[in-house]
Amino acid sequence: MAGGNGRNDDAIAAALNAVAQILAQAQGNGDHGQEDQGEVEERRLDCFMRNKPPTFKGRFDLEESLTWKESMERIFRAMVTNDDHKVRLATHMLAEEAEYWWTSSRRWIQASGDVITWVRFKSEFLKKHFPEDLRNKKEAEFLNFKQGSSSVADYAAKYEELPRFCPYINAEDAMVSKVNVAEVKCFKC
Repeated sequence: MAGGNGRNDDAIAAALNAVAQILAQAQGNGDHGQEDQGEVEERRLDCFMRNKPPTFKGRFDLEESLTWKESMERIFRAMVTNDDHKVRLATHMLAEEAEYWWTSSRRWIQASGDVITWVRFKSEFLKKHFPEDLRNKKEAEFLNFKQGSSSVADYAAKYEELPRFCPYINAEDAMVSKVNVAEVKCFKC
């Protein structure tokens, strides 16, 4: 033992030298971290694209817009993504009218100083592609839904489909209902 205090000065010096070399390498490779980040982003995009996400062109089609949003959500449940990644990946799949709409909307949101989260994007998307009057009609259809003369299988299928048009049923996409539920009669009849 060198130094008399029960420690090995040579070992400490070697460890400090190794740390200094690692720090020097890290500083010398300042761009390397950015390259790694770029590679991570490319792998994320490749993974996303392997899930075959649909392109959304923005034409007014309620079914298409909700199916597109649901497809994005399904892919994101399978991937490790944060809010920023979700917005960037989903908006990568916008084309034509939808891309023009998003370019304008993004500028407006950013100019107001708001952060564009996935929840905010979905809210703006639904305002544009699933307007309130149509939401109200679909909500009333769901709340007033009756079997009537349809088969049990057809009724059950429609009953499973209609809640997708009533986002307030899904806590994640909760919206305020305009329909006075107290006035709606039992929709199970």
